[in-house]
Amino acid sequence: MKKEAIVLLNMGGPNNLNEVEMFLKNMFADKNILTMKSNLVRKMVGGLIVFNRAEASQEIYRELGGKSPIVGHTKNLVSKLQKKLGEKFIVDFAMRYTPPFACEVVEKLAKEDVDKIYLIPLYPQYSTTTTKSSLEDFEECYHKSGGNALLVEIKHFFQNETYNRAVIQSIQKTVGESEYRDFDIVFSAHGLPQKIIDAGDVYEKHVNRHVEILKEMMQKEGMAFHDVHLAYQSKVGRMEWLKPSLEDKLKTVRNRGVVIFPIAFTVDNSETDYELDVEYREIAQDLGFKEYRVCKCPNDSDLFVEALVEIYKKMKS
Repeated sequence: MKKEAIVLLNMGGPNNLNEVEMFLKNMFADKNILTMKSNLVRKMVGGLIVFNRAEASQEIYRELGGKSPIVGHTKNLVSKLQKKLGEKFIVDFAMRYTPPFACEVVEKLAKEDVDKIYLIPLYPQYSTTTTKSSLEDFEECYHKSGGNALLVEIKHFFQNETYNRAVIQSIQKTVGESEYRDFDIVFSAHGLPQKIIDAGDVYEKHVNRHVEILKEMMQKEGMAFHDVHLAYQSKVGRMEWLKPSLEDKLKTVRNRGVVIFPIAFTVDNSETDYELDVEYREIAQDLGFKEYRVCKCPNDSDLFVEALVEIYKKMKS
């Protein structure tokens, strides 16, 4: 009897310290990340970035226990989704820049009698640098394999209410018994070069709409933060990126207490567990914040699993 497969797609992260350089090389070889038309120029620029970042990146992952947390969280998410859906489904995941790669997953699926493959990129908002890159990568591998299953894809899910309930739940856990009015909340999104947005990428529009949805939900829940902000993190290089940067935003926020939610990520990784929770914490402390709290991503929460089931059913209908 033919089965259906659900494949979760994400950026990935090093499974060990030996994969750090591979991760960086694959990321900066991606034409959706470095958008110059010349492959030679991309290779040169990418190589220079890797050379300048490899050692520092090694140290970050060493402090995170020698690997990215993204793979472990994703395995747990896949396991819970598999249990929820049952044996008639195949649930798996593929990473863009580190194992398991899309072609490895395609090879596994070729051994099964699969009729449809539902591709769910784990990026709430669409971007050419994430969603498009991951979908193209899987589709290219699948078509090269000669498979004949129908590929069904979704490009964003930031409007899914159950997913947003998972976000709200994480924020509530972070605030705990404290008073919301004692904190500002900053939704921190991964930054992008302004030129990618100017070329038509809808990411910034999706992030803005997502923040508005969450503001409305928080208001209904009585989560009366002193103020709500949006900022962007993870800038690389000298070119202009989306503004305001998180560092600049923190300088303008009152310094009593701040809660950070990583709005562009569904699964914790080095940019949440290290960049936000370590590097920006130091900045906040230098700025005199009495409280600096970073929310966990939905990861493998029950609400996120429920949201993925809803997303699958919507794709199926």
